[in-house]
Amino acid sequence: MIKLLTPFENVSKSTRTIILVSWIVFLMALWFVITMGEKHLFPAPDQVLKGFEELYREGLVVHIFNSLKLCFISIILAVILSMVFAYSWPLPLLKPISEFVTKLRFLPFTGLSFFITMVLHDARNMQIWILVIFLTTFLTTSLISVISAIPQEEFDHAKSLKCSRWEILWQVIILGRIDYVIDVIRQNLAITWMMLVTVESIVVASGGLGFLIKNSDKFMNHGRIIALQIIILLIGLLLDWFINYLRKAFFRYSKI
Repeated sequence: MIKLLTPFENVSKSTRTIILVSWIVFLMALWFVITMGEKHLFPAPDQVLKGFEELYREGLVVHIFNSLKLCFISIILAVILSMVFAYSWPLPLLKPISEFVTKLRFLPFTGLSFFITMVLHDARNMQIWILVIFLTTFLTTSLISVISAIPQEEFDHAKSLKCSRWEILWQVIILGRIDYVIDVIRQNLAITWMMLVTVESIVVASGGLGFLIKNSDKFMNHGRIIALQIIILLIGLLLDWFINYLRKAFFRYSKI
């Protein structure tokens, strides 16, 4: 037991599994205990189960598909745009534009969404471009950080091999850091998935998990809200695991 409280102690995989299962059992038991009375702030397990059943009958699978579609379209467009800005950062003429894009991440969410709704009138396009703009700023910032962290030795090595500056850009920055790019996308996907609910709740015409949460909150159905939070968390964890699995599968020797 003392070893488990020792910093940086190496434990076996089976021990880590036992610790994880123990915490899950503890939290589930705590959930049952604090919701045993007639009055409780947090929904009881039976209310959450009822929420799952109601959501499934009301087309939960369709709403999940709509949310995933919105997420994937947004992140694909954002990745393309952020790569253009990040890979043009080493060019002196375009560097100010790339740095300006990174500063846009401090813009308030509500103010920018107002102008987008003025330009676009289709609900789905509004949701997509709100996510694309915000995700592009964070992705560009992360990618530029990856580029600026490349050791000078790698550039010197490429120069010693008689590479031109454009070849250095291609070999060292673009090809040499693809595995890092995938990890940056994985990290920023969490931001996208978190913002998804907010964006979908702004424009409910296209449905999605955000619409279900807003609708459940409107009718004070807390069991459904907790059920939806669990679904969103599980899907987010699954997406994170899948992208991390792809990175490890394609780049086995990545040090990230």
